[in-house]
Amino acid sequence: MCGIIGIIGNSDVAPRLLESLRRLEYRGYDSAGIAVQTGHGPERRRAEGKIRNLEAVIDEQPLPGVVGIGHTRWATHGAPSVRNAHPHHYGKVTLVHNGIIENFAELKAELKAKGQVFESDTDTEVIAHLLNDALEGGQPLKDAFKRVLDRLHGAYALAILVEGEENTILGARRGSPLVIGWGENDEMFLGSDALAVGPFTQRVTYLEEGDWVILSRGGAQTFDAQGFLVNRPVTTVSASAALVEKGSYRHFMEKEVHEQPDSCQRTLSAYLDPVAGEVRADIKAALDFSQIVRIQIIACGTAYYAGSVARYAFEKLAGLPVDVEVASEFRYRSPAMMPGTLAVAVSQSGETADTLAALRWCKDEGLKTAAVVNVHSSTMAREADLMWPTHAGPEIGVASTKAFTAQLSALLCLAVCAARQRGRITAHEEAHLVQVLLESPGLISQALGMDADIVRITHKLSKARDVIYLGRGDMYPLALEGALKLKEISYIHAEGYAAGELKHGPIALIDENTPVVVIAPDDALFEKTASNVQEVAARGGRVIMITDTPEKVPALSEDAARTLTVVKAPACDPFIAPLVYSVPIQLLAYHTAVHKGTDVDQPRNLAKSVTVE
Repeated sequence: MCGIIGIIGNSDVAPRLLESLRRLEYRGYDSAGIAVQTGHGPERRRAEGKIRNLEAVIDEQPLPGVVGIGHTRWATHGAPSVRNAHPHHYGKVTLVHNGIIENFAELKAELKAKGQVFESDTDTEVIAHLLNDALEGGQPLKDAFKRVLDRLHGAYALAILVEGEENTILGARRGSPLVIGWGENDEMFLGSDALAVGPFTQRVTYLEEGDWVILSRGGAQTFDAQGFLVNRPVTTVSASAALVEKGSYRHFMEKEVHEQPDSCQRTLSAYLDPVAGEVRADIKAALDFSQIVRIQIIACGTAYYAGSVARYAFEKLAGLPVDVEVASEFRYRSPAMMPGTLAVAVSQSGETADTLAALRWCKDEGLKTAAVVNVHSSTMAREADLMWPTHAGPEIGVASTKAFTAQLSALLCLAVCAARQRGRITAHEEAHLVQVLLESPGLISQALGMDADIVRITHKLSKARDVIYLGRGDMYPLALEGALKLKEISYIHAEGYAAGELKHGPIALIDENTPVVVIAPDDALFEKTASNVQEVAARGGRVIMITDTPEKVPALSEDAARTLTVVKAPACDPFIAPLVYSVPIQLLAYHTAVHKGTDVDQPRNLAKSVTVE
């Protein structure tokens, strides 16, 4: 959850870098720093903690210069400290980075073998070493930058200064957003979003996935992931609306679906210590799950399904009984609560009326309470004993997408924490699960690549009157969530079922006019789910099967095979499959609604935050 700003200006940029970082502080406040091109190359100032600490450093040690970059950090690799604060520097290169470089350990080992010394614990520093090596080897700046980007795996937004390139800033994005700002009198800007450059210009260019840019005074050369020169449009936004602009996307929902690699990464960073390979110490210190005998999750709508997925993880990993209930039912049925129960309210806004009332009821009953919320100043956040934050950022689309996967990210981290504290997993197993979770932003980014395949399906799906979703295990609540998304924004009637329940009633609905969406990752239940596909196909049903192992789909008769469409998802560990498979079900609903011409962002009869019963 990091903020980035870069400025090619006509006057000292340090004050303006600080101004932008203050606007971006919501994206991270573990540390902050700036670097400015001087007559002797880039120089840095960094400080641990909030922006005001950096301001004090710069007051004591001014940094003159007209070209610079800045960064406010939410720690991922390496503890919050000055040595881990951005910008990072090596040789001729100084840079800031938002995201996670998944193969940094491999790259770092390679560089250390060459005798290079690292000054931080971050994944970011390897990029400076790699680019400096390429430049020292005599490669032109453009070629050197492209070569380095090709070696990086993961998600990133980058802003880079190079000694000797006094009026140049390099930028690149993959999985994390980055925008170009076009100023007056040849000034240019680079930022992690429109809010970053908002104080200086309202004319922005949104870089697309894989784009990289060479920013110079008065202009920018933008290249796509293959290295071809491209022309991205300039858009005018208002500074006050910077957080709620769609950018180059047609709808807020589309934008928010594509922001999920970043929002999940930010949330995971709040819970996991990737260097130690464990849940962060502050999370463990806040609650001892070994003293909890039962968890009661209360939520509404999409948040309820996030809690339902989490139940599988808490019970399987931690051996902790979990009940999940719709808050509007829970609050009125006089539930029997046993001592030692932890009540967990899950809400994007933290203001959902039924969930808030249920949380208050639990507090009145003397239960320990916690809130998983995206708005950290909300009523639930203030009233619960514990606030477990998500970091999705503002979500404008009524149909929740990135808030849902951020909730899942937080809850899966907490399940790992509970399992370790209850002695159900070893430190080695915890480290493995932490690594698996940290891989999910990159896999979510890969899942976004399913977009074109999904579009082709939705032309037929949009003509359906009814759709059935099937899943087993933790894919069952995901099937419920997929059905909810489809009916929310396309107005097609859809229902989700546990796949094993198909033959206990819903199979009566199967005919050639009722598509069946089957969510089937390669897990312990895949073969059983595949049998359900056979049952649907045998009755002439149209099956859309989302799976990472299409080669395992059972052979069907020629007639049945004609009604089967298989969509390949990225291969992933079953533990994070709910995160990865959220993307295709969201895209399926989104493109179906677009094809039908409905109001995607403001579907009829719905509101974003339900603050009444």
